[in-house]
Amino acid sequence: MHHRLIRHGVLLIALISVSASAFAQQPAPAIPSTGHPGLDQYRASRIAVFTDDYGQLMRYRGLNGSLRAMPLPPGRVVFFGDSITDMWKLEKYFDDKPYLNRGISGQTTPQMLVRFRQDVIDLHPRVVVILAGTNDIAGNTGPMLSEDIEANLASMAELAHVHGIRVVFASILPVNNYAPGSLEEFVTRPRERILELNTWLKDYCAKNGLVYLDYFSAMVDDKGMLKRDLSDDGLHPNAAGYKIMAPLAEAAIAMAMK
Repeated sequence: MHHRLIRHGVLLIALISVSASAFAQQPAPAIPSTGHPGLDQYRASRIAVFTDDYGQLMRYRGLNGSLRAMPLPPGRVVFFGDSITDMWKLEKYFDDKPYLNRGISGQTTPQMLVRFRQDVIDLHPRVVVILAGTNDIAGNTGPMLSEDIEANLASMAELAHVHGIRVVFASILPVNNYAPGSLEEFVTRPRERILELNTWLKDYCAKNGLVYLDYFSAMVDDKGMLKRDLSDDGLHPNAAGYKIMAPLAEAAIAMAMK
């Protein structure tokens, strides 16, 4: 009996080894194509992020730790969002204001929700300005239903409320296909979905006593697209675009602080 068990054990180990070897040789599953080459390439380049640090918590972790060791300035505001926030040089548009930029290029609302505690709540701002959703519509982290985007945004607002942080929700910006190479960004962000989400944001703010920051109306042209002179790539504001956004944001922040 003892020798029979040994033989069975050796056979089992051999089978496990063969199976493990065969599994290791299998190629990694390909990310399903979206039908948009640029988006496919972007998603493939983000595999390490999606698997190792989905919310990209490491981006601001060290800087946040340094800030928490310093006295909290009155009137701190966190600008929280994706590349449109990430690229905004706040110090050039808001002189001597204790405003922090916590944007990360390419992020969607589920990724932002993962880091909301670290990059907003733990910094104890008076106000958070949230600009998010355009990358969800595009499908940066996969297809997203509108109700799921809305749920993530509502969760951020509810978390902020529990911690006494006042919320400003910014509208999603229009996009255009005027710039060379901007067609895919335009096609993956249908105007109807942008308008739908902006309508939801405005209604949610009205129902919950939050401030709605309407960038869209100030930046859209007569064709329903982002004004040509406000963006160099059809998606991200240039200096002229941010110059329009800054006073609108300042007015919304003032309203939220009242």
